[in-house]
Amino acid sequence: MDKINVIAIIALFFSVCCFAQERPVQTLRGVVNDRASGHPIPYATVRLTDMPDLGAVCDSLGRFTLPKVPVGRHSVESSFMGYEPAIIREILVTSAKEVYLEIAMRENVNELNEVVVRANNRDEAMNKMAVAGARMLSVEEASRYAGGFDDPARLVASFAGVAPSVSNNGISIHGNAPHLLQWRLEDVEIPNPNHFADIATLGGGILSSLSAQVLGNSDFFTGAFPAEYGNAVSGVFDMKLRNGNNQKNENTFQVGIMGIDFASEGPLSKKHKASYIFNYRYSTTGLLNVDLGGKMDYQDLNFKLNFPTRSAGTFSVWGTALIDKFKSSFDREPGKWDYLEDAAQAHSTQYMAAGGITHRYFFDENTLLKTTLAGTYSDQEAFQLNFDRELNSSPFLDQYSRSTNLILTSSLNRKISNRFTNKTGFTYTQMFYNMDLKLAPFIDQPLELISKGDGNTSLLSAYNSSSWGMSDQLSLNFGLYGQLLTLNNRWTLEPRAGLKYQANAKTSFALAYGMYSRMEKLDVYFVKTQSTGDESVNKNLDFTKAHHLMLSFAYKMSNNMSLKVEPYVQFLYDVPVMRDSSFSVLNRDEFFVENTLVNKGRGRNIGVDITWERALSKGLYYMVTASLFDSRYRGGDGVWHNTRFNRKYVLNGLIGKEWMLGRNKQNILSVNLKMTLQGGERYAPIDVEATMAHPDKEVQYDETQAYSIQRSPMLIGNYTVSYRINKRRVSHEFAIKGINFTGAKEYIQHLYNIKTEKIEASEQKTGLTNISYKIEF
Repeated sequence: MDKINVIAIIALFFSVCCFAQERPVQTLRGVVNDRASGHPIPYATVRLTDMPDLGAVCDSLGRFTLPKVPVGRHSVESSFMGYEPAIIREILVTSAKEVYLEIAMRENVNELNEVVVRANNRDEAMNKMAVAGARMLSVEEASRYAGGFDDPARLVASFAGVAPSVSNNGISIHGNAPHLLQWRLEDVEIPNPNHFADIATLGGGILSSLSAQVLGNSDFFTGAFPAEYGNAVSGVFDMKLRNGNNQKNENTFQVGIMGIDFASEGPLSKKHKASYIFNYRYSTTGLLNVDLGGKMDYQDLNFKLNFPTRSAGTFSVWGTALIDKFKSSFDREPGKWDYLEDAAQAHSTQYMAAGGITHRYFFDENTLLKTTLAGTYSDQEAFQLNFDRELNSSPFLDQYSRSTNLILTSSLNRKISNRFTNKTGFTYTQMFYNMDLKLAPFIDQPLELISKGDGNTSLLSAYNSSSWGMSDQLSLNFGLYGQLLTLNNRWTLEPRAGLKYQANAKTSFALAYGMYSRMEKLDVYFVKTQSTGDESVNKNLDFTKAHHLMLSFAYKMSNNMSLKVEPYVQFLYDVPVMRDSSFSVLNRDEFFVENTLVNKGRGRNIGVDITWERALSKGLYYMVTASLFDSRYRGGDGVWHNTRFNRKYVLNGLIGKEWMLGRNKQNILSVNLKMTLQGGERYAPIDVEATMAHPDKEVQYDETQAYSIQRSPMLIGNYTVSYRINKRRVSHEFAIKGINFTGAKEYIQHLYNIKTEKIEASEQKTGLTNISYKIEF
C-alpha cells in the first residue's frame, strides 16, 4: 500500500470520526421508586440539571421518558412533594442504546420541611439497611475503570479493603481467604462464577462469567452487612441482572483478544411491557484452537426474561452458565525439563449453572412480596498423566466433584411509615454432593483414594431486619438472622445492628456490628478416606463464626468529592482446624480436604479502610484508597500465625479523563490508569532436609512457622484507553486494556530444579492485554 492510499484512509477515518453532520440524540427513560418500599412514585418530575428545559412528568406507574437527549454526560434530578429531591450524576448517553434509570427517592422525614437535594452516591450501597462497609458497584464503572476488564470481580479490587491478584480474581477482604466470600445473584447464593474457578486459589478464577453487558448495579459488602445476608464471614457480592429494553431492540457485538461477545435485548411484547436480555461469549483461544502453554476454551451465557402483569405482579426468568475446558502443553523432549512438573500433562473441564424464576408482587404501595425458586449446579473433572524420560506415562490424578442446590427464598418488605421499614424473609436450600479424588502418593505409583464422599443435606435460614429513622439526624437499623444445618442440627442466632448519625449535610458517622457464620463446603462434611473407611469424620463440624465491628466517618467535601474512613475489627472463632497443626480453613486454597477437623481455631483481622474520591465531573475522576490491616489466625497447634493473605497494606490510585471530540462533541476519548502497591505473598520456611528426602523432591514447608515469610511488595499497573464514535442509531468503540504493564511477579510456590538440583521460587509474571472493537446498534 503506497503512502497516498495510507493518507487517504487516515483522512477518511478522521472525517468520519470528527465531522459528523449533527450531534446524535438518544432517549432517556426510567422509573422513579420509593427507596424504602420499592413502589413507583406517580407524577414525579424528572429533568436534566444541565438542560433544565428538557424534563418530563412521570405517569401513574412512575415511568418517564426524556426524548432527544444529546449524547454525552448528563445529570438527572427527580422531585416530588413529600420526598427529598434525588440526583443521579454524570449519566453516559450514547447514540446506539437508550438509557434506562431507576431513581430511588427518600420520603422526607425532616420536621422543618427543608429542601435537601440528595445525590445517589456511588460510594453508598443500594441496600437501605447498610450503614458501613458497603458500596454500590456501577456497571458503567466496570467498563471504565482501568483493570476492570469488564469484569465485576476485578473492578472491586479498586475498593478499599480488597487485596487484588493479577493471575486470578479471587477476592481477599481484610486478609480473609477468597473462598469465604459469598457470591449472590438475584438474591440467591451461587457457586463461584469464575472461569477456571478454584484452580490457582479456592474462590478465585481467571475471568468472571458474569458479563457487564447484562449486569445491573450491584452491592459489595466488606463487613458488618445487614441481617438479610447470611452464611458469609468475609463479605458479600450481591449482584443483579438488569431488565432488557421493553420498547425497542438493541444489540451489541464485540470482538477482542479475550473473546467474542454478542448481546441483545428488546421487547417480547410491547403491549405487556415484557422484555428479554442475554449475552453469549466464546473465547478467542477456543475459537481459533490456539495453544498458549495449553489449550484453553471457555464460553458463558447470561440472560433474563421479564414479564410484568396487570394484577398478578412481575415474573422474571433468569440464568447464568459457563463451560471451561483446558489441556496443558507437554514438551516431549526430556532434556528441556527443568522441573518434574514439566513432565506432566493435565486436562480438566468445568461446568457451572444457576437459574431461577422470581415473582414480585405489591399488595399495596407499601408492601412488596418477592419469591424466588432457583437451582445451581457445578461440576469439575480433572485428570493428569506423568511421564518418565522414555515417555512412558502413568496416571497421577483422577478427580471429579459435583454439587446441586435447590433453593426457595422469599421476603416481605413493608414500609410501615416514613420513618420505619421492616423486611422479613427465609431461605430453604437442599444440597446434593458427590466427590471422588484419587492421587498417586509418588510418581510411577498406582493411584490411591485420597478423598471421597456423597450425600445431601439442607440449610434453613430466616431473618427479620428493620430500619428506624429515630430523628431527622439519627437512624437505627437492627435485625436478627438465624440458620440451621440439618446434617448435624447445628444452628446459630446472629444479631445485627447499625447506627448512623447525620451531623450535617456534609458529615456523617456510623457504627455497625454483626455476628456472622458460614458452613463449610460439602466436601469437608462428607469426606471419607482410606483410613476413615465409611465414616464421615467431619459430619458434626459447627459453623465458622465471626464478630464484626466497624466505624464509619464520611465527609462530603463538595458535590463530587468525598472522604470515607472506616476502622474495623473482626474476631473469628469455632474455625475448623487440624489438631496439633497450623492448618486452618481460613487459609484453605486447595479444592479438597482429607483430614479430620475440629472447631478449635481462631482468627483476628484489624485495620482501617480509607477512600478519597472525586466522582466523574467535567470529564475527570480520581480515587485513592488505602487499606492498612493485620490478619492473624490460631490453628490446632495453639500458636498465632500470619494468615496466608496478610499483606499488611494495599494502596490504590485511579485516575481517568474523558474528552468530547468531533465538531459537535459527539465522540468520546477516555484514558484511565490504575496503580496498586501492596505487600507481597506469604509462605512458610522450606524444610530442605524433608524436601531432599522426598522421593519426588516435592518441596516440604516448616508448618510450625506458617506464613512467617513475606515476599517483596508488588507494584501493579493497569490501563484502559477507549474511543467511542457516536453515529445516528449506532456507535463504535475501539479499546485497548492492559493488566500489569509494570510486570509485577506473583509468587506461586517453590519447586525443585532437576537440572541445578536446587529449590527455586516459582514466580508468574501475568500480563493481560485485550484489544477490542465493539459496535452497538
